[in-house]
Amino acid sequence: MAAKRSYGDRCGVARALDIVGERWALLVVRELLLGPKRFTDLRAGLPGLSPDVLSQRLRELEQAGLLRRRKLAPPASARVYELSERGAALEPVVLELGRWGSQAPFPADDAAFGADSFVLALKTVFDPAAAAGLDLTVELRLDEDRFRSRVAAGRLEAARGSADTPDAIVSSDPGTLAAVLWHDRPLAEALRTGDVEIDGSTPAVRRFLGAFPAPVAA
Repeated sequence: MAAKRSYGDRCGVARALDIVGERWALLVVRELLLGPKRFTDLRAGLPGLSPDVLSQRLRELEQAGLLRRRKLAPPASARVYELSERGAALEPVVLELGRWGSQAPFPADDAAFGADSFVLALKTVFDPAAAAGLDLTVELRLDEDRFRSRVAAGRLEAARGSADTPDAIVSSDPGTLAAVLWHDRPLAEALRTGDVEIDGSTPAVRRFLGAFPAPVAA
């Protein structure tokens, strides 16, 4: 195996890029920010990444102390990858990159937009002022993925997994919700066609969605 490349620079930025600067490395971190995933789940979230390269990036990130492997308790008994404390510390970096990148032009129409990417996008555009007075737990069901999200005291918390007692459940897919939030598709029309389903208070969900305004283009 070829030696891992280094910038050979003492600057902290260069040393950070020695660890996460390889192609796909930071996107692997992105896929794990909301909770553990199996190898197959990582592949689904990164469809353009080959299994061999994914395995290599996982080994490198594990050797760098950014993630670890863990076996789930029975009956699942599956092996998952999860971020270490050092790996999770990259979340502000990833979110800030997301905020910066959200001002750039979109790629081709058929470009991937996974469930994790959508939920992290919510974190990047969250507006505490728009969420003032809101205390709501919403379960997002995005295709086969489940995420619990809570807005309270002007803060957003989001993680992978179902919510115990959500105030509302929103079922859709990432592309549709992105169109409703940021590309002028009316929520009423998406509800009418069945592309979005709400179990709970629709006005409350409207307020929830209003806390995530569209980014301003550069």
